[in-house]
Amino acid sequence: MSTAALPTTTARLSPLLLACLAATWLIWGSTYLAIKWALVSFPPFFQMGTRFVVAGLVLGVFARWRGAGWPDRSQWTSAFVLGALMLGGGYGATAFAQQSISSGLVVAFIAVVPAVVALFELPYGLRPSRLEALGITTGLAGIVLLTQGEGFGASGEGLVAMTVACAAWCAGSVWAKHGLPGGRRLELAPGAAGYASQMLAGGLLLLGMSWAAGEQPTLPPDARSLACWVYLVVAGSLIGFSAYMVLLQRASTALASSYTFVNPVIAMVLGVTVGGEVVGAGEMLAAGIVTASVVLLLAGRR
Repeated sequence: MSTAALPTTTARLSPLLLACLAATWLIWGSTYLAIKWALVSFPPFFQMGTRFVVAGLVLGVFARWRGAGWPDRSQWTSAFVLGALMLGGGYGATAFAQQSISSGLVVAFIAVVPAVVALFELPYGLRPSRLEALGITTGLAGIVLLTQGEGFGASGEGLVAMTVACAAWCAGSVWAKHGLPGGRRLELAPGAAGYASQMLAGGLLLLGMSWAAGEQPTLPPDARSLACWVYLVVAGSLIGFSAYMVLLQRASTALASSYTFVNPVIAMVLGVTVGGEVVGAGEMLAAGIVTASVVLLLAGRR
């Protein structure tokens, strides 16, 4: 989808952008726990591949029902490039890493996304505003404080997988908004058809990775794993991922990436309410710092 004519700054956030922010902040904050539980029956690449293929088919049928045209060859090429980076590399590597590294370390890696995105945008002559830079720094400080006390033991392959996930996701986010470094733009089909083609392309690549890795799902699946997989399809992919792509088109990448600071707080709340964890004064202070970082990012967007 072309983003050249879409505004990147406005005086106020529209209701659509507020809804998209809420989706990436709240829904994506719960998906890390869902991915972990779904891994009991669904291996990482198989889990992510089937999740996005099903979501892409549902969204594609909806788009066709609304009269959307079928993506052309150039748009499918863009869908495969972005799908390989954001879904194959970003989601696939994250799920793979969650088999062997702690949730605290996953959060720490995810939290550096806005900073890495800012680095990827430097070749385009874009630099974060002072408030955005302060928001990124404050958010990182809050995440470091939030992850204190977490078990940071990890395997070497898990660390490599999270490094790949972070780099691939950031590259895909920046290239979706600004085009490839050489100047070529990555044009998805308009609207839901574009998101559907990206999910289908990335999902098929993930299923290819699953086949190459020799993954075998547990059949019949555990009831909780199946419920989490369905949740990931509907809430995580159809709603959350589509909302993120809208944010990339209509807002700054720093604002679109603000979910990386909010998600750990959501994960902490779920840990208390669902996992029976105890939150101390340090974690509450960290949550306050993270909230302040999001306020700075919102202010820096103006």
